[in-house]
Amino acid sequence: MATKITVDGMTAAARAAYALSEAAVIYPITPASRMAETVESWSAAGETNLMGQTVAVKEMQSEKGVAGALHGYLAGGALASTFTASQGLMLMIPNLYKLSGELLPGVLHVTSRSLSAHALSIFGDHQDVMAVRQTGVAMLASASVQECMDLSWVAHLSAIEGSLPFVHFFDGFRTSDEVCTIEDVPPEVVAPLVDWSAVQAFRDQALEPQHPRIRGTAQNPDIYFQNREAANPRYDRLPAIVQGYMDGLAKVCGRQYHLFDYVGAPDAEHVVVTLASSCDVVEAAVRSLAAQGRKVGLVKVRLYRPFSAEHLMDAIPATAKVVCALDRTKEPGSLGEPLFLDVCSAVQESGRAIAVLGGRYGLSSKDFTPSMAAAVFDNMAADQPKRHFTVGIDDDVTHLSLPKGPALSTLPDTVRQYVFYGFGSDGTVGASKQAAKIAGEAKGLFAQEYSWFDSKKSGGLTISYLRLADGPVRAPWLIEDADYVACNKSVYVKRGYRMADKLKEGGTFVLNAQWTDDELDRQLPPALKAALAKRRARLFVVDAAGLAAKHGLGNRINMIMLAVFFKLTDLMPYGTAVDALKNSVRALYAHEGADAVKRDLDAIDEAAGAVREVRYPDSWASALKEAASPDEGLQGLPPRQNAVLDEAYLKKVFEPMERLEGNALPVSAMDPAGFVPAGTSAYEKRTVAQNIPRWNPQKCVQCYECSLVCPHAAIRPFVATDEELAHAPESYATAPAKLPALAGMAFRIQVYPQDCVGCGSCADNCPAPGKALVMEPLAGQLDEQRENLEFAQNNVSLKDGAVPADTVPGTQLRQPLLEFSGCCGGCGETPYVKLLTQLFGPRLVIANATGCSSIWGAYMPAMPYTVDKHGCGPAWGNSLFEDNGEYGYGIARGIRARREGLSLLVDEALADPDGCGVAYETAALLREWKGAMGDPDRSRAIGEVLRQRLAFDAQAARTRSASDAAPLKRVFDGSDYPSALLARADLFAKKSVWCIGGDGWAYDIGFGGLDEVLASKENINVLVLDTEGYSNTGGEMSKATQLGSVSGFTVNGKPTPKKNLGRMMMQYGYVYVAHVCLGADMQQTIDALREAEAYDGPSIVIALCPCISWGIREGMHAAVREQKRAVATGYWPLYRFNPAAPAGTDPLTIDCTVPDKTLPSFLSGQNRFASLAEREPELSALLQSELAKDVVRGHEELVRTVEVYKG
Repeated sequence: MATKITVDGMTAAARAAYALSEAAVIYPITPASRMAETVESWSAAGETNLMGQTVAVKEMQSEKGVAGALHGYLAGGALASTFTASQGLMLMIPNLYKLSGELLPGVLHVTSRSLSAHALSIFGDHQDVMAVRQTGVAMLASASVQECMDLSWVAHLSAIEGSLPFVHFFDGFRTSDEVCTIEDVPPEVVAPLVDWSAVQAFRDQALEPQHPRIRGTAQNPDIYFQNREAANPRYDRLPAIVQGYMDGLAKVCGRQYHLFDYVGAPDAEHVVVTLASSCDVVEAAVRSLAAQGRKVGLVKVRLYRPFSAEHLMDAIPATAKVVCALDRTKEPGSLGEPLFLDVCSAVQESGRAIAVLGGRYGLSSKDFTPSMAAAVFDNMAADQPKRHFTVGIDDDVTHLSLPKGPALSTLPDTVRQYVFYGFGSDGTVGASKQAAKIAGEAKGLFAQEYSWFDSKKSGGLTISYLRLADGPVRAPWLIEDADYVACNKSVYVKRGYRMADKLKEGGTFVLNAQWTDDELDRQLPPALKAALAKRRARLFVVDAAGLAAKHGLGNRINMIMLAVFFKLTDLMPYGTAVDALKNSVRALYAHEGADAVKRDLDAIDEAAGAVREVRYPDSWASALKEAASPDEGLQGLPPRQNAVLDEAYLKKVFEPMERLEGNALPVSAMDPAGFVPAGTSAYEKRTVAQNIPRWNPQKCVQCYECSLVCPHAAIRPFVATDEELAHAPESYATAPAKLPALAGMAFRIQVYPQDCVGCGSCADNCPAPGKALVMEPLAGQLDEQRENLEFAQNNVSLKDGAVPADTVPGTQLRQPLLEFSGCCGGCGETPYVKLLTQLFGPRLVIANATGCSSIWGAYMPAMPYTVDKHGCGPAWGNSLFEDNGEYGYGIARGIRARREGLSLLVDEALADPDGCGVAYETAALLREWKGAMGDPDRSRAIGEVLRQRLAFDAQAARTRSASDAAPLKRVFDGSDYPSALLARADLFAKKSVWCIGGDGWAYDIGFGGLDEVLASKENINVLVLDTEGYSNTGGEMSKATQLGSVSGFTVNGKPTPKKNLGRMMMQYGYVYVAHVCLGADMQQTIDALREAEAYDGPSIVIALCPCISWGIREGMHAAVREQKRAVATGYWPLYRFNPAAPAGTDPLTIDCTVPDKTLPSFLSGQNRFASLAEREPELSALLQSELAKDVVRGHEELVRTVEVYKG
């Protein structure tokens, strides 16, 4: 009997990849990284493949590098595979042509994902895989986790015998991340199916000096065409090879697959053709509709390339009148999407009289349900069906969308369904997956778990969906009628989330809250009360946050809520569940140390006793009718700080998305090019903190550091005059301002209570004796601080001109134009960028590499980049991960070219002001601007005056043109000079262009472009946010990862040193280079950013950014202290290399002291180093010893370099 295992789709697919590969070439990308991490962990653990070897796993610098290395492994005769998605697959396209052209049996496992077009999306559809269908690779699609297991074997076996590369793909997130109970297919079962003679034949084709041959030649027109056709027989026989392995697999596992599988009525008239996870959705609809007598059917596409028209037509019943192809992709400008075109061609060539329709569905993981599938069948049955349509959206622009079909009940009543609303980093997602595994392993149930979460690394909304049943669960759509709904964050009840609407009659609703029953009655919104009462739901409350705090777990409430789940659901004896839960804790958190494990175990013991049932009154059923339901309006900053705010956008797009109603937004609500307004994060008011800082004016030393280090700009200084304080609330405490420039004014540190996430960085870093900032519960401060904040915003003006912006106080008196982002609590990245906006914000242009900084910087719908009272602020754009340097370079050169064009127009106008219609005063200003063109402040100030003068001159020019006066000179486009200059008035002010990105971009995938840009001598600035790993994809190793650090792809510690990017760039001699660490030396960071921007040439500032992936054992509130330690130990040296240093001064300045001897203590405070020391102490000691030598050697080299420049 087959063994049942509970795994996700990626782990299932990795099984065959490991068994039938000698090498795996990898690079991190969401969501495919886990396959690579799984393979690397098996290799590190010494597991062997079917050849008796451990798989050689190599991370490359980019997917382009992966593709080249994969090609090389295969050319050298080694079986090899890789794992990728989306833009990563796009970078491999050139090599895919080579793999197929050279008939090499590599396998790519792809978690199919959206491509960056008008916007980035990490979620699933088929845009990536459909973009490689022309490369010659074979393509095999899996529809479920079980199929990932089964068909991955078919892909590898067929690649070997067919001697062709395969792309085995399955839906990103929907299948890749779904945890499901399936039947295992172990390697020993499949081993007899391997064609070892084909393996040897492949090896015989390897590049080998013992029998040398040449491959990859250059050909001319005389033979290229013929040679390209020579491989046709390989493709012709591949479908039979694939079917043969499907048949062979059926003999060993009992599951029969075909190239095209049909389900439905044998005499079906309406047949849908689709692939991947939608197959199970449509099949559920088919079974339901067929039971009603509808003649409907489904063809599941398994082998998409080569596309066998013969096998497709054999699968479609002879009775079919209409066939509809469903595509999870979009090809603008095409006559139809790929599957539709293939089906059209197959039907036409068959000669059968069948109408073919085409529809698009599910882009970017848009949920696709049986009712939507029913709508497709309804359209097929219509007298005049839509031949091309979309389903699942409201297209009120081109009117292609189908109305949603009737609700279908497709699952048996025995399937139990659960929904958990969590908060990113509270562990809810992991707990849901753990529940699936425990139920599968301890109870013998079949589980299906799928978690939805946004792109934030932590702190975002998560929704986990869990189904349990006595048999396999095949339902790849979201739950709408749950037996149990848990709200693990109490603030969600006030955000308009319709959580109880997902609850079935008599279901259970569990709320993590600290409220008493009376408080609960006041806090729950009318809609939630009514929904619970209408469904006669049972309501339970548990103070999981309080219990977690008691046991020192921070915000990690996952195991507490999971224990509550097992207590209330009676899935198994509670003691059995607790034992399994505790075992999982020991396994999951062992790397954090025994104390951390014990804290979780103790909390689990108390969880069941902390739950209480709330008996709510019958009056709740009418709560919604009795509520006044006033429109609370928008919350946020007053209009003076959001001069370009579009309230219509907020009402039409922002607010529905905040209520999780974005799925219902129509097409007309979207900007076709993907533009969105700035500053919307101010209206989010997440209110997610448990504790926020309380300020004590008597203890405050007015250092302004709390404002500087705050990742979210949620605590700021306000300096008021006596007049401004006239009507201050009683609780609005102040202290006399200490800076001489602010003498006679009142100083206050004000928290933004609903925007603070409670990370504690400000309080931890407060240098005042006895601490001027103390973290206290939000509940006790919220009303008071909201009142104080409202007063400060509306009555206290910015004193941004009172103190020069070259010091910590000077910068913090300026408005941050990055505020309330979705970054993690304690994030080390945002303080640098926030500071950048305070220095240069009104003229800042940012080219941002994909990564953490693009997610917290531009994640819909809350945009944290904002504007000042004049409507000016950072202009932000993102291209891709790999090309950010080139993208920023293009922006800088484009602005330069446009300003040069403006300068030429100015020269022409000044040559004959009267003939060009330019007034004397305007001409004088234009001459002044020419001399100040490169000065940021003067060019902007003069430009504002010129804008007014040119408007006047343009009006005068129009009047003159209408008269009989002598005609004015015109510019190349026919406009008069004042109008032409006015149209270009934005260019008067000098811009500050910055390329911003993480170390994955700068050190690895984008290094070539970065090097090219810095070598160009163009006046462009680069800020590298160095977290020492791929933070946004899960903390995998980059070349910035330090020696000895454990991360994704380096289970046993990174064996090589950190790349010294700063020293490399210094070799050019004309690149400004700075190594900075804000927490260690704030003034040095400010100086470096200002010097970099002022330098007339390329500059790069490399900034150390603590990250939650480091696993700082004190918590992220200690991130600033961790920065101080990093510099003190020499782990992160501080220096500035300024090629424009005045004559007689050293261009290289070392801003740190000789390393102290506390490096081991520093490393032991982070899980990324400490976990290896606890697991492999000898290996860890060896690596840390080498790191210590590198630290000393690095400082000595800096000292020697200073001497070289002196000499």
